[in-house]
Amino acid sequence: MTEIEFINTRFNPDITPFHNHAKTMAAAFGYTAKLKVDQKLAQLLRLRVSQKNECAYCIILHSKFARDIGIHESKVDNISSWYNSDLYTDKEKVALSYCDALTKGITKNFQSYHDELLEYCDEVQIAEIASIVINMNLWTRLKLAQGATPRLEDVK
Repeated sequence: MTEIEFINTRFNPDITPFHNHAKTMAAAFGYTAKLKVDQKLAQLLRLRVSQKNECAYCIILHSKFARDIGIHESKVDNISSWYNSDLYTDKEKVALSYCDALTKGITKNFQSYHDELLEYCDEVQIAEIASIVINMNLWTRLKLAQGATPRLEDVK
């Protein structure tokens, strides 16, 4: 059997207190958090940020969890081109559009993305969606900086 293992190729994230702060945010908005926003939608957002920021660690982790909670594999596999797909609901498309805009961070007229979300979500859900996306942007950048690199390891 082959297992994936991750090695830090640049630095150990535990050498500063930042990693503990990131863990606190993950507990509040990561994939194990209990939120008002739908769990499957939240996981699609995490996966999208992982993919947009090219974080190998996060893509593997969040793809697996997405499948584990019952997100159809085609949705997981198609996240990079969600906007060209009818696999996603209108609410998911609006949330993914918001996610892309917030991840990019230089979007003009960000208010329009917020306003579109208001058609499907209340203020708490929007705040949670923003927090999920921000948290994932933090984690993808941390994993990139530390060099969290996947490799296959034979297990006997």
